[in-house]
Amino acid sequence: MAAAALYTCYTCPFAQRVWITRNFKGLQDEIKLVPLILQNRPAWYPEKVYPPNKVPSLEHNGKITGESLDLIKYLESNFQGPSLLPKDPAKKEFAEELLSYTDKFNGTVFAAFKGDLAKEAGPAFDYLENALHKFDDGPFFLGNEFSLVDIAYIPFVERFNIFLPDVFKYDITAGRQKLAAWIEEVNKIGAYKQTKTDPKELVEFYKKRFLVQMSTGCASGLGLLHGRSTWSSSK
Repeated sequence: MAAAALYTCYTCPFAQRVWITRNFKGLQDEIKLVPLILQNRPAWYPEKVYPPNKVPSLEHNGKITGESLDLIKYLESNFQGPSLLPKDPAKKEFAEELLSYTDKFNGTVFAAFKGDLAKEAGPAFDYLENALHKFDDGPFFLGNEFSLVDIAYIPFVERFNIFLPDVFKYDITAGRQKLAAWIEEVNKIGAYKQTKTDPKELVEFYKKRFLVQMSTGCASGLGLLHGRSTWSSSK
């Protein structure tokens, strides 16, 4: 059987979610990466693979699937490897609650870039801090189990943790010990470390795109960071 193909972009946080999941489940031989440079996307991608022209997308068993949260669940359900969803009913319910909050979390933080960051984005980071207190049997969102929830949040938290202190002088871990410990623990996960972008490159990438847009008063700067204008990424 031919290997599945994951169409991705190495700088895209949405695509990074699926990349981490693939690596953690040990699917490197079953799912090949097809990296795209989205600022110069090949014409064949929307024409022959994925008409929405976004990443990530997965070609498997003759079908194409998109949207990062759907894809990480798809990999969990359709491929072998270590489980990334809990069997415990309470944890499973909480996992769905946290996964459903990801869009609101990202939207709140990105929108705060043009206002009072600490006041407007603070509650979103407080939500994560409080969520990490739910289960005390480990450092992850579901306690001792690294899961799809951690995978859904870390690509964005990673970027905020680098970009916000540098540009806005806002430390997302200040007064949030659980969040700081979570970031530290996730950084020990090999499947995640294999997908990380150099921090200096991330800061420069965002500065060039976001700050230039803000200086000209263009609201699309938010889209550049969110992955819509620059990455054309699926959620």
